[in-house]
Amino acid sequence: MLRNASKIDGYTIVASDGSLGSVSDFLFDDVSWLVRWLVVDTGHWLPGRKVLLPPSVLGHIDQQLHQFSVRLTRQLVKDSPDIDTDKSVSRQMEAHMYDYYGWSPYWGAGLYMGGYGYPPPVMEPSPPTAYGPDQEEITEDRHSRLRSVNAVTGYHLHARDGKIGHVEDFLVEDADWSIRYLVVDTENWWPGKLVLISPYQTQSIDWAADLVNLRVDRQMVKDSPLYEPSTVVDRPYESRFHAYYGGTSPAPD
Repeated sequence: MLRNASKIDGYTIVASDGSLGSVSDFLFDDVSWLVRWLVVDTGHWLPGRKVLLPPSVLGHIDQQLHQFSVRLTRQLVKDSPDIDTDKSVSRQMEAHMYDYYGWSPYWGAGLYMGGYGYPPPVMEPSPPTAYGPDQEEITEDRHSRLRSVNAVTGYHLHARDGKIGHVEDFLVEDADWSIRYLVVDTENWWPGKLVLISPYQTQSIDWAADLVNLRVDRQMVKDSPLYEPSTVVDRPYESRFHAYYGGTSPAPD
């Protein structure tokens, strides 16, 4: 099921023996567009601390109570590695988390693991960062492709022939935690309208300039299938959407 990231933000995370806190952000891979971690604000339980949990540990979702259950205890989470989520989360930091919990890291499979049969969208790679003389080895260990949903919200989007607006929200598939669409507020270009943009329509992202460049023009975006907050983005809608853009459509059920 597709869910607005903004509506999941604030959901309570409940362990087997009590509340852990609430969702405050999501970290996604900027190549595969898969959510890799939920950032959980522990609130009064562990004041000033945030912890990371992979979506794979989430159990039942209670939409009425706005909460997820997880197969963990509070003590286990309390003793987990302390990570500063206000800074870039490196692969080395991720490895510490997986080692602590005894989980298999997502990068171990070497395969794209989600998206209803979609291959990952082709993106220009982020430039590596040099950390020292053994640059190749250290960069592989420390360079992160994780991006914050909160940080990317507000990024401006440029079509091939001009601006179209800014990122207002994300639609996330909760079966595999892939980011399926950016919800874009078209601002002054097309006042009062929202459009969906798939990662497949992105040409490149300038992370330093907070800018998403698209491979399509403005008119094509304007003529795309209508989207409103009340729109049900189901399989028929997605098939029309991807057929319109001439891209990959969802695999049949």
